[in-house]
Amino acid sequence: MRLDKYLKVSRIIKRRTVANEACSGGRVTLNGKVVKPGAEVHVGDQMTIRFGDRYGRYEILSIAETVRKEGAADMYRVLSEDEGVAAQRS
Repeated sequence: MRLDKYLKVSRIIKRRTVANEACSGGRVTLNGKVVKPGAEVHVGDQMTIRFGDRYGRYEILSIAETVRKEGAADMYRVLSEDEGVAAQRS
């Protein structure tokens, strides 16, 4: 599955266009490499997403074309969600 679609289906990012922009802007890494929206994701991959000063690290647990809202959080495991150094100094 494409990374931008996975981010939307799993509801890590609410809209696919926003997921696409985040990937195109270099704010998403997959297994330590900056990737484009069309990168293929697999179970066990780890991704990092930068939202302004916040960082989220996630492990992909499952992949599904569609999922109900209640089951979206079961598709990934949060490894860490941190605020950036600049935000911590404030």
